Amino acid sequence: MKSIVLGGGVIGVTTAYYLAKAGHEVTVIDRQPAVGRETSFANAGLIAPGHAYAWASPRAPKILLQSLYREDTALRFRLTADPRLWAWSLRFLANCTAARNRANTVRKLALCRYSQQVLIALREETGLRYDEVTRGCLYLYRDPAHFETGIRNMAVLKGQGLTLQAIDPERCVEIEPQLRHIKDRLAGAIYAPTDESGDALLFTERLARRCEDLGVTFRLGIRITGLEADGDRIARVVTEAGEVVGDSYVLALGSYSPFLVRPLGIALPVYPIKGYSVTVPIEEQHEAPTVGGVDEGHLVAFARMGDRLRLTGTADFAGYDTSHAPEHFAGLLRVARELFPRGGAYDKPGYWACLRPMTPDGPPILGKARHANLWFNTGHGHMGWTMACGTARITADLIGGRVPEMDLSGLTLERY
Repeated sequence: MKSIVLGGGVIGVTTAYYLAKAGHEVTVIDRQPAVGRETSFANAGLIAPGHAYAWASPRAPKILLQSLYREDTALRFRLTADPRLWAWSLRFLANCTAARNRANTVRKLALCRYSQQVLIALREETGLRYDEVTRGCLYLYRDPAHFETGIRNMAVLKGQGLTLQAIDPERCVEIEPQLRHIKDRLAGAIYAPTDESGDALLFTERLARRCEDLGVTFRLGIRITGLEADGDRIARVVTEAGEVVGDSYVLALGSYSPFLVRPLGIALPVYPIKGYSVTVPIEEQHEAPTVGGVDEGHLVAFARMGDRLRLTGTADFAGYDTSHAPEHFAGLLRVARELFPRGGAYDKPGYWACLRPMTPDGPPILGKARHANLWFNTGHGHMGWTMACGTARITADLIGGRVPEMDLSGLTLERY
């Protein structure tokens, strides 16, 4: 079977890998000149089932409202005339009940845990390395009341069998000695000993080379302009470089997925939420952390990737604008200096902004809709790196006529 994967990020490349492993003739098409050059390029790096909470929660409407008149919030909601934003937002608000938040979190957690198992199996089978750290992640709290809320919230994840520990500042420093500078300002942390971190771009690039060894063709630097259908099947992909024909097609274009299928009468509820990241070099004199995590009070994530320290944060409803300026990263660098004063060369920052493809409820969209040979693997939001291998394996199983290893209830377009 000839399979065409639309998108060359971590989602598209992992999908291509599992399809090729199953014997498919695979072509990957992406507008960028190399793989992993959009959302996968400089993401948080956390493989984090311990942070699988759905964003739509009973607290979210208040946070969204505050963001309209405050500039210091980690979430920035902007009023625009974009009807897609309003439609997405109404669905998001509908998922902000306690019951729906719990159900969506449980679905996300199941997918995250399955995906991590698939990633570990891939790593063991191939020997692929990507600056991974497998010592867990720390979710830090500075405010005692916020810490108590975090402890209550983790009951949902623990109830599904995930190992989580509420720890005091002393234990935080035992796990990550570089937190000693801020120990007296910590209330505690949630420690997820099975969480991991790693460089998603390095993983994507190295897995792409494995894909080529398996016969996968990469057509990069080519813009996809449309899909053409013949009845209930996709007949071809139209690109600036001509048509590409296959037996099955996988939509893995992240935030840009809705544009391609809207002319086919398919409304994908995926909307971009802009995120920001800073990468700083770690030099000999620096004391960088070796365990990844999140400062929960400021929603700033941190992860060491070899000789670099990655810092990410902010959820900005800015449409498809990926522009950025140095002042947009001041908060990230301030938090990093508080946590790890000697963590890296903060005077040599590399800036990046990307679009997280968010669904209103949180889980991605898998499976298919009205076309028998068009498969979705999109809408992973801020958890794309965590979910990549699992959703790729599921998609390859579905295309190959195999029953996936996990239940897809609540993960397909039918839920909308």
